[in-house]
Amino acid sequence: MKRTDLEKNIGMKIKSQINRPGAAGRIGQETAVSVDRREQRKLDQALGLVPFAVKLNGDLVKHIQSLAQERQMGLNEVVAELLQKGLNN
Repeated sequence: MKRTDLEKNIGMKIKSQINRPGAAGRIGQETAVSVDRREQRKLDQALGLVPFAVKLNGDLVKHIQSLAQERQMGLNEVVAELLQKGLNN
């Protein structure tokens, strides 16, 4: 194997270590469970959730994000609630 190939392999190992999810949290702290995109998609489908992309005005998005922070809810839940209220009126 050439030296350049060895260096390339070492670089790929380092890059994969950087991209790997972090180690478990400190003692006494909860560790975050990371779910990859494929698993998350399956969980969402089981709940009947469908991805729905829209383009909104930046000010409106900031307002929705601040509303989500005030209520300590996720952005998806707040948007779903607002859409449901708007459709019921």
